[in-house]
Amino acid sequence: MNSIERINATLNFEKPDRVPVFPQIFGLAGVMAGVPVDAYVRDGHLLAECQIKAIKKYGYDAVFSVMDTSVEAEAVGGILEYKKDMYPTMKTYAIQDKDMIDHLVLPDPNVAGRMPEMLKAVKRLRREVGDEHLVVGCVMGPLTIASQLMGMETALYLAIDEPGVFIKLLDFCTEIAIKFGLAQIQAGAHLPMIFDPAASPAVVPPQFFREIELPQLQKLCRIFDEAGSLANWLHIAGPTASILPFYPEIGVDIANFDYYVSPQQAVALLPDLCLDGNIKSISFIEDGPEEIAVKSAELLDLFENRGGFILSSGCEISPLSCPENIAAMVNAAKERG
Repeated sequence: MNSIERINATLNFEKPDRVPVFPQIFGLAGVMAGVPVDAYVRDGHLLAECQIKAIKKYGYDAVFSVMDTSVEAEAVGGILEYKKDMYPTMKTYAIQDKDMIDHLVLPDPNVAGRMPEMLKAVKRLRREVGDEHLVVGCVMGPLTIASQLMGMETALYLAIDEPGVFIKLLDFCTEIAIKFGLAQIQAGAHLPMIFDPAASPAVVPPQFFREIELPQLQKLCRIFDEAGSLANWLHIAGPTASILPFYPEIGVDIANFDYYVSPQQAVALLPDLCLDGNIKSISFIEDGPEEIAVKSAELLDLFENRGGFILSSGCEISPLSCPENIAAMVNAAKERG
């Protein structure tokens, strides 16, 4: 089986030749190729080149056109600060006053900010790997875009004080994600991962998620599905046990679960959904290959009879991580067969 066939079998709870492996390698792909993170996140061709080198070296199942959490916000007008070897940080929010929300203009992914660079990366990755490996794009979830546009605290106060205005902002953020995600699918991404860290129960209560964010994510998933996305992958890290039961209603096909949620919990909450996770991201910095191999084997044992599982980290594998640990996780799956 190639990676796409392996992933399709896994999504359908059929038995693949081996469990798919998705090391969530973003900036680390640059570091391993000798490219500073700040250069990696600004150059689509460079990003794609680093991703291709990494997958050729380690032989896992997906390449990622992922930069950082501020791509959409920068395209709307946020000003970022770029420091060498680091992900950018927000220097000036695009929305300085809630009255600006009525005058926001939807960014064009072909020209706005770094969006075109991500599309370049998608095109090159699909050209290079075709349908042998999964090409994953990325959009931020609506709540995450809103938090990047005006700051998390300001956004949440707006939601409490003026819910109608906040919903208007969230609708705008959803349209950004739709337009950007569709552009990625058109450019060749098999799927755009929906990355929504601000929607974690560590940040907002589950009731807020259900009432406010769920309808927006539902719309995103429906439109991506209609556009031919291979699957809807929702990536929310942290203690997500309280919101995982909402995922089928949203239209999620692949549910990321972090180390806060045990595999047994995830299976109980989502018995019919493909799960990916959940090795602690910091383990790839602090632990050695032997420990990563043991943790990988434990997960493979737990899911051996159930199926519907992608071996992965619970969140991004940091650029500070040990490359040998990537090999240990991938080899654990390959040796199991």
